[in-house]
Amino acid sequence: MRRWRGPAAVLRHRLRYLFFGLLLLGAAARLERAMGRPAICRCGTVKLWEGDALGPENSQHIADWYTPSHIVHGLLFYAALAWLAPRLSLGARALIALGVEIAWEVLENSPWVIERYRTATMAQGYTGDSVLNSVFDMLFTLLGFALAARLPVWAAVALGLGLELLALAAIRDNLTLNVLLLLWPIRAVLEWQKGA
Repeated sequence: MRRWRGPAAVLRHRLRYLFFGLLLLGAAARLERAMGRPAICRCGTVKLWEGDALGPENSQHIADWYTPSHIVHGLLFYAALAWLAPRLSLGARALIALGVEIAWEVLENSPWVIERYRTATMAQGYTGDSVLNSVFDMLFTLLGFALAARLPVWAAVALGLGLELLALAAIRDNLTLNVLLLLWPIRAVLEWQKGA
């Protein structure tokens, strides 16, 4: 049986999760700066959208064609945590999802994974994310998590599939192909992505 909590207690509870979330984001940003990641694009500008998935400014601005994959991360993290830890509060599961996304962003920006992207995927010119892009990737993951928490299951599944198909149609890449090629590079898929 759940204990009733008044509005002030609920607000304090939510603010505590917000505070810890902001601490995690700040720690991730500091860690990436310590790893040598630029704060913003080396071009010196900040853009809301970068549409050239193979250009030098990809993964340097607020959003790009890989943003949908981070929203899909959030949808998947929500589903996994609802199944694995259904008794945890939504706020606790959101912090876990954020922690997993932060771990991925730090790993993704390590020299080993950057080199793996260059050799195993279509991102031959990839140099890693700016801190700005990485932090927004984390926030877009939380957006996906929040959407999954509010949408009916069928709508969350449709959204995830739609985002995957959108990216596939726009740039011949998405989360599914990204994971596949990082783990098991398939020459035929790479050739198709290059338009050959």
